Amino acid sequence: MRRLLTRVINRVLLSEPFTHAMGFEAEIHSHARRKLVVGLGNPGMDDTRHNVGMAVLGELAARLGVADRWRGDKHVSGEVIVSEVQHTRVVLLRPRLLMNINGVSVAKAAGKYGIKPEDVLLVHDELDKPLGKIAIKHGGSARGHNGVRSCVDCLQTDVMLRLRVGIGRPTGKTAVDRYVLGRFSSEEKKVLDSVLVQSVDLLLSQLSQQDSQSPSSSPAGGRQAAGKREGRERSASPAEDSAAAQS
Repeated sequence: MRRLLTRVINRVLLSEPFTHAMGFEAEIHSHARRKLVVGLGNPGMDDTRHNVGMAVLGELAARLGVADRWRGDKHVSGEVIVSEVQHTRVVLLRPRLLMNINGVSVAKAAGKYGIKPEDVLLVHDELDKPLGKIAIKHGGSARGHNGVRSCVDCLQTDVMLRLRVGIGRPTGKTAVDRYVLGRFSSEEKKVLDSVLVQSVDLLLSQLSQQDSQSPSSSPAGGRQAAGKREGRERSASPAEDSAAAQS
């Protein structure tokens, strides 16, 4: 019932998900490759595990030297920065909607800036990976992540590239909801500093590639195509890379 209600809210808030970019945005993007990088999360909940995607996006903005350029955009229900990475126009997006309806902001931004779903990169927390592990996922199901599910619903495809940032699962009797909405401990923050650096390195690598690694299929065919690739992930953790090299 909760999932159905969320989908209804998505639809109500998203009346025209793919309107063409107009005015200034259309002019600056007309002859450039375009990518949309989104940090999924909840507004006003910085430093929580569920907002680690936004933390990565903040680190990316700092690395690009544009951290002071965030601006609110009511047309996309979020905050945006327009920057460039090796001749690719990159739009950074921090949704200002609750995680469960982040997809509304993502779809509006994709429509405004004329960005295809296969050129959208979602950065989000991942319960099934321990803190310190990150991996790229090429499309596929949301795996229970409500923010990703909202994006799939609003963009009407699952071809979006994802950077999954591990936060691990709660121990003992701690509820998952309470855990993901909780803040990182002082010890976890020491690991997180390294994770943010590695995550930005991987994002810049993806954004710098001349040929898109995203599926080339159209949004209508994205779900079936992405499903076949669901297991194709690459870890960015040095420990996992070392283990893979020895196997």
